[in-house]
Order: sequence, then C-alpha cells, then structure tokens
Amino acid sequence: MDRIDIEEMFAGLGPVDIRRMFGGKGVYHRGLIVAIELRGDMLLKADEVSAPAFEAAGARRWAYEGRKGKAVQMPYWSIPEDAFDDPDQMAGWVRLAYEAALRAPAK
Repeated sequence: MDRIDIEEMFAGLGPVDIRRMFGGKGVYHRGLIVAIELRGDMLLKADEVSAPAFEAAGARRWAYEGRKGKAVQMPYWSIPEDAFDDPDQMAGWVRLAYEAALRAPAK
C-alpha cells in the first residue's frame, strides 16, 4: 500500500503519520500507533474491549510463529471485508483502533 491509499483508508480518523517498521509500515494518529501494514495487509490495533467486535465481523487476528513453534498472538486484526467498500464503516473500524491505542498502557 502506498501513502495515498493509507491516508484515504484513515481519512475518517484524521491525519496519520506513516513510518517504516518491521519490513512494513506503522500508522500513527496523534502519536499513537493504530495500525500496521505488513506484506500488503493492513492490520488495526485492538484490545480486550474492541477485539470481540473484530472477531464478530470475521476479522483475523495476527499471529506469528514464535520460539519452539508456539503461536504468538498480537493485538492487531485484519479489517472486515465490508469496510473496504464503505467509507463510513472504515471510519468506524479505524476509530476503534484509535480508541484501543488510547487505552493501551504508555511505554
């Protein structure tokens, strides 16, 4: 995804900063990471409050294989397919990601 595509996707949230990371891109809003783009997939931040909505909408949680072959679950979810055709739905999902970022403990 290029910068313009990402900015359009997050237009309902407001301005975003895009930074290279982990072979992909991190998407930040007001200094907080709200999404990552990895291998062409955009993954939105979620937490215990918002993850059930992602799961109910058919989104997939990002996991990778860690040490000893054990799956490591990350707090990022795919975007529900319907949102790609509906800017209002996309705005709702990216707002959920920002809300999860606000609730995350500061590092």
